[in-house]
Amino acid sequence: MRRFSQEEVRGYNGRNRNPAYIAYRGKVYDVTSLLINGEHMGCIAGNDLTDILPMMSHEDKVIDEFAVVGEMDE
Repeated sequence: MRRFSQEEVRGYNGRNRNPAYIAYRGKVYDVTSLLINGEHMGCIAGNDLTDILPMMSHEDKVIDEFAVVGEMDE
């Protein structure tokens, strides 16, 4: 499985026709279908949302609907 640095994930910000990826609990997800211009409810693609998603009442089953495209480097 592909390994991503935080800098690499930042490049997948959903803008200018780029895919939208987020990191969550060490995995990288393709959330392109959810985000409009790289944003959804204040969440911005290209970031690690591990601390933010639980505060938004998102259960893990919501994120599990999206494809895992890699894992974060430590």
